[in-house]
Amino acid sequence: MRQLYGKSDRGDLSEALKSISSPDLLIMVSNGNQFKSHVAELNEKYPNVPCIATTGHFYADTIKEGGVAVVAMSGVKASAGVLRDVSTVPIRDIADFEKNLLSVSPDAKNTVCIDFCTGNDAAVLSTMYSVLGKKNISLVGGTAFDGMVAVNGTVYEDASAYIFIKNLGGKIKVYKENIYKPMEEGYRFVASNTNRDKYYVGDFNGKPAKKVYEDIFGIGDADIANQTFRNPLGKVTGRDICIVSLKEASGNGLCCYRQVNNSDVLTILHIEDYEKVVDETVEAIKSDFGKASAIFSINCVFRYFFFNDEHFMSTYLTKMSTAGMHVGMVGNGEHHNEQFINQSMSCVAFE
Repeated sequence: MRQLYGKSDRGDLSEALKSISSPDLLIMVSNGNQFKSHVAELNEKYPNVPCIATTGHFYADTIKEGGVAVVAMSGVKASAGVLRDVSTVPIRDIADFEKNLLSVSPDAKNTVCIDFCTGNDAAVLSTMYSVLGKKNISLVGGTAFDGMVAVNGTVYEDASAYIFIKNLGGKIKVYKENIYKPMEEGYRFVASNTNRDKYYVGDFNGKPAKKVYEDIFGIGDADIANQTFRNPLGKVTGRDICIVSLKEASGNGLCCYRQVNNSDVLTILHIEDYEKVVDETVEAIKSDFGKASAIFSINCVFRYFFFNDEHFMSTYLTKMSTAGMHVGMVGNGEHHNEQFINQSMSCVAFE
């Protein structure tokens, strides 16, 4: 398969499309102000090519805030669709989801789902995996910046846009990168007094969550949003840990960027040697593929902020490019198979 990438930092879609030819699928990342017009223009140019789109920052060898970028893949079979009303009834369009999956004759070794969601991500992923899990199909995706996604020329709010991609030239594999690890013993808590709808956790081991967190780091309410860059929460699920970013203090508790449930086991995380972690991801892709034909990744906006502060973002993109033709986007959250994660990277590599 082959991946092509075109961009326009000033938001000129015709300029971005100069690098695109003979696509079997299209993925567009635009900005909130021009998104609707870009969707219409792209559909007019390629009305019969499966396409999904969202808003966020885009990158290849460099990263850009604003503008527009288009990713095209050839040598693949693709089918795009949408789940509507995801905040209330994400299962509404699940029959069409399964139909679109079967249309590409999926195989776990060479098929992936990429999705862009406007919210309620955990429920959306559970819905998708009621179908994907039966065939062991992998998924990567992320959350839109501006609450809009598009499928085949139509813009949706309160929705998840998805595209199934079958690599006709070889295998695929998905990866997740986490640059955090748990702090030493003594920072493991059972959550209680939670509100799932508000992504709120009130207590850690029966004590006010806000006070517990602030006392550990000697900070006040106003510092929580910045402290999460270095010390987010981690939700323990078996041997895995999903990152839970903190948003703000609320009453005696904490508001997060993903759901926390009563009896969830949480820990506090701290940053590993992030350059070493990135190197390990790159080496894993090289070990599996040699040189991948394409890599499509989704990075959390919090990782982007942190890497910028560390003057590491350019180095990160250079490192990833050594594993294959690497492009992707910055979103508000990340999807890795059935997991909704924060402050992470998920990607899919193609042979």
